[in-house]
Amino acid sequence: MSKIVLNAETRTVIGKQVKQLRREGKLPAVIYGHKFDPQPITLDLRETTKAMLGSTASSLLTINLNGKELSVIVREKQKNFIRNEYIHLDFLAVSLTEKLRTTVAVVLEGESLAVKDFDAVLVTGLTEVEVEAYPQDLPEKFFIDVAPLKKPGDSIAVKDLTVSDKVEILTDPDEMLVLAAGRSGDAAEEAAEDLAAAEPEVVEKGKKDDNFEE
Repeated sequence: MSKIVLNAETRTVIGKQVKQLRREGKLPAVIYGHKFDPQPITLDLRETTKAMLGSTASSLLTINLNGKELSVIVREKQKNFIRNEYIHLDFLAVSLTEKLRTTVAVVLEGESLAVKDFDAVLVTGLTEVEVEAYPQDLPEKFFIDVAPLKKPGDSIAVKDLTVSDKVEILTDPDEMLVLAAGRSGDAAEEAAEDLAAAEPEVVEKGKKDDNFEE
């Protein structure tokens, strides 16, 4: 993905007054991070929505704040789902010389012969994988081709992922990503329950400054 630049301004308005900013087409946000004092900012809602189209939790973004460029990733998105628009964004300021732990989404693609020829059911396991890498080396998504699932019982685990040598996977390599389960009996249901029981642990999560009321 090409470089994404978001133009921002320092924000002094907080609390209930933020609603007025939203009425004006502005998007309140905050930047925080290691060695970075939390900074409330304002973005243009329309421009930001368009610029971030297709970005993920591991996408490296650039915020132009009053003429100074900051490298960030999105830590939290808040949306008004009725109007389908952002109402607040949290950004984590990152250093391009320090490795970062975050999660990368897993996306299934392709066609499985187990489904086509044996009427199997694809049961998904983890939907994201934890990694560590320099921010500029983070993959935006892991695309998993399900074509190798040729018969019921075939599966793809974390250890089957193909990744750059610049990225270290922290998730247990034996964790399941997707399984082709047969429809006979309760096999598919049991497989789904087993996979659902394994929840990825959140190792690092951004934290807001308690003095901010958004």
